[in-house]
Amino acid sequence: MGRGQGDGWEPEGWRTGPEWDKRRSRRWLGPAAGVVAAVATVLVMRPSLITDRFPGAESPAAAEVTPLPAETERPTEAPPRVDPDRPTREDPFAGSPAKQWADGAEGIEPPEAEAVGGLSAEQVAEGLELAREFLIGTNLDPEVLAGAVPEDALTALDPMSDMGDFVADGLAEPSIEQNPVDVFTRINPERAELLGEVVKVRGHMSVEAGEYGADIHADYTFVYPVVAVGGSDEVTRSVVRRTWVFTVPDPARTDATPHTLWPGLWMAERSNDSCGVTDGYLNPEFPSEWKPIPGSGVDPYDRSGSLEEEGGQEEDGRAASCSPLSRI
Repeated sequence: MGRGQGDGWEPEGWRTGPEWDKRRSRRWLGPAAGVVAAVATVLVMRPSLITDRFPGAESPAAAEVTPLPAETERPTEAPPRVDPDRPTREDPFAGSPAKQWADGAEGIEPPEAEAVGGLSAEQVAEGLELAREFLIGTNLDPEVLAGAVPEDALTALDPMSDMGDFVADGLAEPSIEQNPVDVFTRINPERAELLGEVVKVRGHMSVEAGEYGADIHADYTFVYPVVAVGGSDEVTRSVVRRTWVFTVPDPARTDATPHTLWPGLWMAERSNDSCGVTDGYLNPEFPSEWKPIPGSGVDPYDRSGSLEEEGGQEEDGRAASCSPLSRI
């Protein structure tokens, strides 16, 4: 990349990536819906492999809830506690602040595009739409949630990035280092399935000038009501928060693939995903499986903090710990 650096110049690792992938993860186990429960939050961070060298149907009660206005920036505090009712088939968002959140793709609303980072408003608008399509395809597509791979959504990312290899390797041999659910949400079909058609969404996007074009910052939380397979009436929720930095490359400064995004720093926090299970799927745990674990709990609905600032990091670039959730 980098015509701006002189003909033929490429930063180290531009096509191969660094020798190892820095990432950070956190896992929590603990109380949910007013009881002590073995549910987990997994926080993972993955910088671009080379960016630092970049050349169901609602119940009547649910229908009466007043939706919140769209989020435009990170909130300053967690949402207030609500009625402690547990989720049911009839009201899967009972007791959750997400009941007031937007439904599905309606919650992913890009800002108005403006010229920035040497790009025109039209180029930025194209990048924002690509980011929106990627987030929808990787977090809301019913087939993906049921276990498929978001092939179409992944085409929004530059094929010269290593994302394709990361996903392929993770699907072949899921591990802490390469887990597909770090990138997209799919529920283990042998364990659970989405209840109804509604996923609640809260978050925002912003754009700023970057070194190689316009950087899109996306921060979204998705709330999935799930039911155990086999006709069970056990209902719970999993909450996934994802942050991404996508670069819309300036063609005058880069050799990036036109009409695609470059994936930069990306992080994910998964709440109620079985701690210790790394099989390429989201594995919700249900009330009958919860085990007593002490602790005050982490709130998966609290969007006031930065994922990058939360949690420690071990020498290998990865931290893994389990602690309680305060609600789910």
